[in-house]
Amino acid sequence: MRPWGILGEVKVEILTDWPERFALLEHVYLGEEAMPCRLERVRLHQGYALLKLAGYDDRSAAEALRGQVVQVPHEEAMPLDEGEYYVYQIEGLEVWTDEGESLGRVVEVLFTGSNEVYVVHGPRGEVLIPAIADV
Repeated sequence: MRPWGILGEVKVEILTDWPERFALLEHVYLGEEAMPCRLERVRLHQGYALLKLAGYDDRSAAEALRGQVVQVPHEEAMPLDEGEYYVYQIEGLEVWTDEGESLGRVVEVLFTGSNEVYVVHGPRGEVLIPAIADV
């Protein structure tokens, strides 16, 4: 997130498959602390969301938000189809081979364009596992 313009808006990279969902939200949560912030206005612009958050009324106020992550509570997440998962549901899971050997835990999900790749840290060090049905 970074300031946008002079009226306190912030420009946010859209990570959701449903950017229109921003229009349905009254609050978003900022940063690791998940600080609640009332959403006053949302508009989509060139693949980004421009958010106007309550209490941030000029560029210098919005500057304090630079680098923050915008979150929504799990209970407000859009429902997914069967077999689809949010990243937060995958990170932290333990990965096992078909033979019962632990490879470690998923620490990150990489988005490559064609498929996701799970980054697993464990006894073998870092292992990259493509998230495709055959693997």
